[in-house]
Amino acid sequence: MKADIALLPGDGVGLEVTACAVEVLRAVASRGGHEFQFHEHLIGGAAIDAHGDPLPPSTLAACKRADAVLLGAVGGPKWSDPNAKVRPEQGLLGLRAALGVYANLRPVRVHSELVRFSPLKDEKLRNVDLLFVRELTGGAYFGAKTRSAEAATDEYRYTTPEIERAARRAFEFARSRRRHLTHVDKANVLETSRLWRSTVERIARDYPDVKLEHQLVDSMAMLLLTRPSTYDVIVTENLFGDILSDEAAALAGSLGMLPSASLGDGKVGLYEPIHGSAPDIAGKGLANPLGTILSAALLLRYSLGLEAEAKAVQVAVDSVIAHGTLTRDVGGNASTKEVGAAVQKALVKQ
Repeated sequence: MKADIALLPGDGVGLEVTACAVEVLRAVASRGGHEFQFHEHLIGGAAIDAHGDPLPPSTLAACKRADAVLLGAVGGPKWSDPNAKVRPEQGLLGLRAALGVYANLRPVRVHSELVRFSPLKDEKLRNVDLLFVRELTGGAYFGAKTRSAEAATDEYRYTTPEIERAARRAFEFARSRRRHLTHVDKANVLETSRLWRSTVERIARDYPDVKLEHQLVDSMAMLLLTRPSTYDVIVTENLFGDILSDEAAALAGSLGMLPSASLGDGKVGLYEPIHGSAPDIAGKGLANPLGTILSAALLLRYSLGLEAEAKAVQVAVDSVIAHGTLTRDVGGNASTKEVGAAVQKALVKQ
């Protein structure tokens, strides 16, 4: 098949990890007789420096034309002034909204070889296989904002349609997995959470084969670390999902291991690792590319419909982890490029 992939390396280590993922995708294309075309564009701090805009119109237009978007990371100390009117993160938020990618998938698998890098005891990590479904284009991140010398507000707003579409995605994923959905909210305090809970319960009637439970976000923050193997699919709103899925990186051993896919109703998806730009190690060849490579596997699955190829990349990553070709965040001494090359080699051997 032919596919056009918009490549947004962004800032910091984003350039290094996306380069590795692209080489893996090229290997997939060669192996399967596909034709992937990559078109690189600026976003985040790099785009601010070049155009004064964290999401230039040319970047957005290219992403809308593409079959999928692969992104690295945005931000860094150079653009970290919280009072700045233009910030790198605005580019990412604007892209998510413009593409209509409302469901952010963050899978969390624990590899036995990496258990020692988690602060949790081994027995807590057995059989952990989670999927977060985070609503991505609503809530406090996108609400109206005000700021004065002595006060500030962030509007925390959700509508029923926004909740419904994210919840249905979560139920569908739960139905295809272990048929257990956990909805996380703060319904004992927040009116938005009460709307979430009633809407999720109504939609649950269409999925009688899926077990639904509710957890308050503060309790879930504890339970995620004390009994993570009891959970399957976890659905929640934007802010809670951001925090909880980053917390779940403690299960996997490193933020560098976790991928994500942001999906809407169309074919275009946005794929990126959950980690940031890590400016302290940028350019040193120390960044872990596996989260980005696994994000590329999600791209193959969800935007291009290449399930066999997606599984092959996953198998190649598992092989590299098993053989110990890893960056220092997970106990290895390999460089970013060496890990990426190892995944390519493992892919060719299949």
